[in-house]
Amino acid sequence: MPLLVVSALLCLSAWVFLYVILCNLNGSRGYEWNCRLVTLLHGILAVCITAYIGYVDGPWPFTHPGTKNTPLQISAMVLSLGYFIFDMGWCVYFRTEGPVMLAHHTMSILGILLTLWLGESGIESCAVLFGSEITNPLLQARWFLRQTGHYATLLGDAVDVLFVLLFVLMRIFVGGTMLYCELISPRPRFFIKCGGVAMYALSWVFMVDIGRFAIRKSKNWNRQRRDQHREEIVAVNGHEGKMD
Repeated sequence: MPLLVVSALLCLSAWVFLYVILCNLNGSRGYEWNCRLVTLLHGILAVCITAYIGYVDGPWPFTHPGTKNTPLQISAMVLSLGYFIFDMGWCVYFRTEGPVMLAHHTMSILGILLTLWLGESGIESCAVLFGSEITNPLLQARWFLRQTGHYATLLGDAVDVLFVLLFVLMRIFVGGTMLYCELISPRPRFFIKCGGVAMYALSWVFMVDIGRFAIRKSKNWNRQRRDQHREEIVAVNGHEGKMD
């Protein structure tokens, strides 16, 4: 356990150091820009590592929940633990996030700590990290497109569509299947199962907001198509009038 504490502190220090370096290199950018770069890097690393754990190193989380933590699982959780503590502190200090995101970070930190302390269910935690972070690069890309004035483009629309589809697939359908396998298995501890239910419930809270966003986006697309069609009709009618 002391080694885990030291490792977590080292990872936290590494994320803070990376943030400070980015702030010095990108002096013309705001603090949030550099923090989101750190978030993007963590998302990519977490997805790559946890994907390797789930698909190559094993065990398969849907059939072997509650198994003992492997060294690679521990490394992935410690890496993300340091990041979540860093980002939680940043969000609280700059007051950029609402209670839902703060609840997500709090549950992520507590869930990882509990898994490390118990020494088991690391594969479920890594699966949750994979499902949670796989949409992160798209979320950050959306923010960067807004900041650079490229959001109202075909690329921005593609990012939004992929984000919504991936969130629904991974957090709702795959996440629901993972939770079912967790609950029916006799191996995971009761507290781990409670944590799984809490994280899945939080996914539905996010899903409500995403659903509202998708409805607004769809209405905007329909309005833009109608306006474009109307302009085309006016242009055609005006052209025919000139011909007469």
